[in-house]
Amino acid sequence: MQDRTDSDSRKLLRRLKEILAAAGGGQDRLDQITHHIADSMGTEVCSIYLFRDADTLELCATEGLRPEAVHQTRLRLGEGLVGRVARTGRYVNTADAPSQPGFRFMPETGEEVFPAFLGVPIQRVGERLGVLVVQCATARQFSEDEVYGLEVVAMVLAEMTELGAFQGSQSDSLPLAHRFPLMIRGGTGQEGAAQGRVWLHEARVVISNPVGDDPDKELIRLHEGVDRLRSTVDTMVAAADMVGEGEHAAVLETYRMFAHSRSWLKRMEEDIRLGLSAEAAVEKEQSTARARLEMASDPYLRDRLHDLDDLSNRLLRILTGQGRDTGAEMPENPILVARNIGPAELLEYGRRLKGVVLEEGSVGSHAAIVARALAIPLVIHATRITTEALNGDPILVDGDQGVVHLRPEESVHKAFLDKIAMQAEAQDRYADLRDLPATGTCGTTIQMYMNAGLMADLPSLEGSGAEGVGLFRTELQFLVRNHVPRRAELAGLYARVMDNAQGKPVMFRTLDIGSDKVLPYMKPQDEPNPAMGWRAIRVGLDKRGVLRMQLQALIRASVGRPLHVMFPFVADITEYEAAHRILMQEMAREQRLGHSMPSDIRVGAMLETPSMAFAPRRFFEMCDFVSIGGNDLKQFFFAADRENERVRRRYDTLNLSFLALLRQIVQRCEEARVPLSFCGEDAGRPIEALVFAALGIRRLSMRPASIGPVKHLIRRVSITDLAQVIADAEAEGLTSVRGPVTAWLARQ
Repeated sequence: MQDRTDSDSRKLLRRLKEILAAAGGGQDRLDQITHHIADSMGTEVCSIYLFRDADTLELCATEGLRPEAVHQTRLRLGEGLVGRVARTGRYVNTADAPSQPGFRFMPETGEEVFPAFLGVPIQRVGERLGVLVVQCATARQFSEDEVYGLEVVAMVLAEMTELGAFQGSQSDSLPLAHRFPLMIRGGTGQEGAAQGRVWLHEARVVISNPVGDDPDKELIRLHEGVDRLRSTVDTMVAAADMVGEGEHAAVLETYRMFAHSRSWLKRMEEDIRLGLSAEAAVEKEQSTARARLEMASDPYLRDRLHDLDDLSNRLLRILTGQGRDTGAEMPENPILVARNIGPAELLEYGRRLKGVVLEEGSVGSHAAIVARALAIPLVIHATRITTEALNGDPILVDGDQGVVHLRPEESVHKAFLDKIAMQAEAQDRYADLRDLPATGTCGTTIQMYMNAGLMADLPSLEGSGAEGVGLFRTELQFLVRNHVPRRAELAGLYARVMDNAQGKPVMFRTLDIGSDKVLPYMKPQDEPNPAMGWRAIRVGLDKRGVLRMQLQALIRASVGRPLHVMFPFVADITEYEAAHRILMQEMAREQRLGHSMPSDIRVGAMLETPSMAFAPRRFFEMCDFVSIGGNDLKQFFFAADRENERVRRRYDTLNLSFLALLRQIVQRCEEARVPLSFCGEDAGRPIEALVFAALGIRRLSMRPASIGPVKHLIRRVSITDLAQVIADAEAEGLTSVRGPVTAWLARQ
């Protein structure tokens, strides 16, 4: 068999284009395609395997194998040579298929007389669609040209699959891609439920013509597109150089090297000469490189996947004219779907969004922080959502369970609407409690505060019935800018926050950056465990200019009103003493400058490390208030990274050993007569909140939507009686009080 020439390849691709354009069902097209590929390559066999579901490949058409095996032969992902190609995204080329590891003999196909095997993946930018196979009776290795040529054909098949070319009216047709219902299990970034329509942050580029009619014209289009891309990247790098050297500049320089890669351009040129259009050539190289980099063990190489994807997508938008500025209108009740998104971009969408679904993200990411501030459901780690969803698709977001229903069936949709209606009804009931105290039947009253970070949060202060803001996250104002905010800007913002609070206390937490919150203009720190690294008060004490500027802004904003300042992530008394001393120095300086002073100042600390439960008594006596940062305290107590989905749910907040730590903190604060609050996700969970109250914590700070459910439960039970339930469970030697507390509540 002779190697195929460029002319042969273009002839075959033009024939495939004709098949795509012709009338007929999906099975007819598949049968014609296998016949023409086998004829063009001079092989006895050509077969197409497509995914029936995420884990199952099905023989959908063949030339040369037994026809009765079509739609009967199925393989699991990774099973046999075909399954291996699908799993790895890399071709298998062998002269003796039965001798290969993992070979699976399928007697119903009659393939035992065809030892030579070449299988290439049918894939589209990380989306596995199937496998294209050719076989022949003569034991031989296929040449590099033949492998490359078959990969080009597979690229066209991927685009034909994307365009629905293989779906028809036959009963054995595959489900139409991007049309059937899909449920994706991810993780909870922000609780809540929402229904709406998909709005893709980066819309999918649709390649309507994968075959190029004139290679010379396609090469000109490619070169013009690459020149525009390189010019854009060069401008970005030049702008980065203007703000100084640093790791960000090194990253952009690597990005520029990718854009100017001669080998990348050469491979796309070869694809075009074999018959692909310019955009199909870009996507083919993106898919091939993505499959290779996803299998890399080196994390640096895997990170370069994002650079490659971004460059390829930019070039595709240039070539097709598709992208954000195409005039598409955001649908009603939009649910944002993205691979990942920065805080500033998410804030640009604002409260128009009903929910957010991310393929990546984390519970402590910038997006999660903003989603909580906007009070919209967020699901993270929704695998493949960006490749499965299309703009306008109906979608249901269950932030409580971390589940997404894309194009849901009617029964699922109805059940979900019932859930939303029940939640809305419950919120209406909770609204009646807004002006009532959170007082248990025993007479114990718990103060209910809310968390905030944006001006948009403040209207919730009145509507939720919160008695104040127990945590105002000041870092959001730094995260959403590409430069350090000016002191006057911050002072104006903090003044508006106090104005909107209408006399209710606001606990301003000073800048908590580092760990998962890295400023866009701050050099990233390459730390093996950033959650335990250079962050929060540690950054403030090392970069005192920023801390002083923020404290000055807070003092100037107060203008005769009480000011509450809280320092985050204090792990040693000397850190609190140093921060407190800086605040007092700034107070004295502002007074000397003649600025209006706060009518009163209260200084506190976030207790987020177990070490501070054992701090000297002097620490508690110095604090005007203490707030337990439950999220960090829990992760350090159990040594379970809250960003790691494998372990973050492994340990129970109501574990008696953790409750013993909380009880010790309560006792230390009572001895020093310092007010104590609990701030974190668990404060907004009714059962956990009730247990904290039983331990002696008299102030809880949570998201506004949680205040109603927590208050509702507190008002129905005796906190004193619950304390006895906890004591009994401890006496029995139980590990967790969740079981006994849940059973006790059921009896009330």
